[in-house]
Amino acid sequence: MAGIVVVFDFDKTIIDCDSDNWVIDELGFTDLFNKLLPTMPWNSVMDTIMKEIHAQGKTIDDIVEVLKRTPIHPRIVPAVKSAHALGCELRIVSDANMFFIETILQHLALKEYFSEITSNPGFVNEEGRLRIFPYHDFAKCSHGCSLNLCPPNMCKGVIMERIQASLEGKKKIIYLGDGIGDFCPTLKLGKSDYMMPRKNFPVWDLICRNPMLIEAEIHEWSDGEDLERILLQLINMVSVDPRFISVDCKLQTFSASNLTLPKPLPVRQ
Repeated sequence: MAGIVVVFDFDKTIIDCDSDNWVIDELGFTDLFNKLLPTMPWNSVMDTIMKEIHAQGKTIDDIVEVLKRTPIHPRIVPAVKSAHALGCELRIVSDANMFFIETILQHLALKEYFSEITSNPGFVNEEGRLRIFPYHDFAKCSHGCSLNLCPPNMCKGVIMERIQASLEGKKKIIYLGDGIGDFCPTLKLGKSDYMMPRKNFPVWDLICRNPMLIEAEIHEWSDGEDLERILLQLINMVSVDPRFISVDCKLQTFSASNLTLPKPLPVRQ
């Protein structure tokens, strides 16, 4: 089972909202955010908003308290713990920011379960103000992705290639995501990998419209209960002793003792 790497998106995958919008809305800065967004990149907007939040007397503790209230499906925490207990390496690749992600994971007692978190830098400076910067400094150069869907500050496909290059031996990847930015890493997955898109979210729509571009096996999920069930079924399917599996490649059917498998999404024509 140590041969499986599970890579999670964060916003609307591990948590059930966008963490940036959650903090801004809860602290009452939605109007300012909407005013600034057309004028500068997203990360710059977030950094500017944080400056204004602190200027109006809000503290890091206020931001932390909001993050502790972030909505999350009750089955997500057990799903993460179970995947880790089964021997999987867990990682996060997210276009949120490190401070929000680490604060939420620490509150949920989940941070220790992830071997790596890749996101936009977010940290408290010497003045006690939260600073947020882009993962990739696009003002200096492009991240090199040719897919127009990736934001300038982060190409998750480039990150996925780095993850794949860092893995020792033959390891299978299970990727979970919901957004447009999760499509590029999906294209990097191979035939022995698995993609779990959130159904009726942007990455699901892109996969359904471009089925011939996807090599990985697709298993959709709708909520945290779905995520837990399908993820653990996939881990058990991949990890089970091959002597107990019968495979009909033509029909793409599997059978194993005491194993109920999720039905793959029929995206290929």
